[in-house]
Amino acid sequence: MGKIVSFINQKGGVGKTTTCVNVATYLAAYGKKVLLVDLDPQGNATTGVGVYKGEDINTFYDIVLDECPVTDAIQQTNIKGLDILPSNVDLAGSEVALVQRENREKVLKNTLNSVKDKYDYITIDCPPSLGLLTVNALTATDTIIIPIQCEFYALEGLTQLMNTVRLVKQHLNPEIEIEGVVLTMKDNRSNLVNEVADEIKKFFGRKVYNTVIPRNIRLAEAPSHGLPILIYDNRSTGAIAYQDLVIEFLKRNKDTGRMVDRKILFKGEL
Repeated sequence: MGKIVSFINQKGGVGKTTTCVNVATYLAAYGKKVLLVDLDPQGNATTGVGVYKGEDINTFYDIVLDECPVTDAIQQTNIKGLDILPSNVDLAGSEVALVQRENREKVLKNTLNSVKDKYDYITIDCPPSLGLLTVNALTATDTIIIPIQCEFYALEGLTQLMNTVRLVKQHLNPEIEIEGVVLTMKDNRSNLVNEVADEIKKFFGRKVYNTVIPRNIRLAEAPSHGLPILIYDNRSTGAIAYQDLVIEFLKRNKDTGRMVDRKILFKGEL
């Protein structure tokens, strides 16, 4: 049965979607069957793996409205082993639609339960807010990964996020745990960055991954080409960092895998 991992931080611009997309891709590269759930109405995870996000696609919004089953919404990507439940701007309407639903916090959980057995891992890219979509993700998930940018303002809002997780654990999902914390966009030239990183490690302890994601122009360029960093530039420092992160993730989960050549992994043109 697939493990569900949500990538969450209500502060935007911290590398949340980049981390979710690239972790999902590298998990697929290590032979895992992965479902990427784009729960952000901006649809950046959808475009980040080269999937069309026009108005005629089915999203979680259509599932909330009972207009299609989840199997009709899930699409294959050009990455072997990686499927996606895509998103587009219509998904913003699901916050209102969910209010009308009975057990509205559990709609995503019930949705994913019907396909969970088909995947090794399900990764959820949460919206940068703590609304009903995020609560649905937290109710459905087994664990959460928190990407945190190595800047002072990134520390703001963490208390609110942890309070939300605590309330969900108390009332909706007693099994939820913190999988880990990923330090992103690190610039080693800044002393402040190192001070912030130290503060985060004091707060989260061993939950903080040893792997740190650096600032890297190739990571910033890849989504505009609809490609994960493994496919766009597998030799960049960003690609190497995300590969190391997934190796660390698999070790923590006592899981193993052998890296697939990207020419086999990618079904498009390199």
